[in-house]
Amino acid sequence: MLPDPGALAVFVVAALVLLVIPGPAVLYIVAQSISQGRLAGIVSMLGIQVGGLVHVAAAAAGLSALLVRSAVAFNVVKYAGAAYLIFLGLRRILGREEADEVPGGRPEKSLRRLFAQGIVINVLNPKTALFFFSFLPQFVDVDAGSVALQIATLGLVFIVLATVSDGMYALAAGSAAGWLRGRRGVARGERYATGGVLVGLGLLTAFSGAKSQQ
Repeated sequence: MLPDPGALAVFVVAALVLLVIPGPAVLYIVAQSISQGRLAGIVSMLGIQVGGLVHVAAAAAGLSALLVRSAVAFNVVKYAGAAYLIFLGLRRILGREEADEVPGGRPEKSLRRLFAQGIVINVLNPKTALFFFSFLPQFVDVDAGSVALQIATLGLVFIVLATVSDGMYALAAGSAAGWLRGRRGVARGERYATGGVLVGLGLLTAFSGAKSQQ
C-alpha cells in the first residue's frame, strides 16, 4: 500500500520546509557551482541525490536501524565522510584539481568525477541515514500495508523534491559564479573560499553530533 494521501500531503509540506533551509549538501552543491559553473553544480547535486537513494533503500530495508544503533558503525562512516570532504577541500585550496586537468581533455571525465564525489559524500554521511530513519516513519501507517513500500515511496518523493530544491540552488550559485569570474582577483579567492567551505563541512561533520560508545 502507498501512503495515505493526507499523510503524503503533510509529508510534502514538511519536506519542503526542511529543504528550503540550506544544509551541508546544499553548501557543497553551491561550492561546486561557484567553483566550476552551473553544470558542475547540477551534476554534483545529482550525485548527492543518488547517494540519498542509497539511504532510502537502506531505510526501507531496515539497514539504517543498524547504523543508527551502532556507535562504532556510525562513527566509522562519519569520520570517513569527514576525511573525504577535508581531502577535497585541501586539494581545492592547493590547486591540485587544476593540476589534474589536462588542457584539451574531456570535460565528461571531470563531470563523472563530480558525480561520483557527490554519491560518496552522501553515502558516507550517517546523518542522512539518521534523518531518513527518524523522519520517514512518522508518516507511515503500519495498518495500511507494507511499511517498507511506504518508506520507499516517501523517500522517493523526498528525493524528487530535493532534486528540484537543490537544483535551484545550483543554478543560482552558477549564475553568480559567472558574474564573479568577470572580476579581477576573484579566481584565487574563490578557490580558497570553496576549499574552505569543504574543509569546514568536513570538520563540522567530524565534531558535531558525536555518537558515544554504548
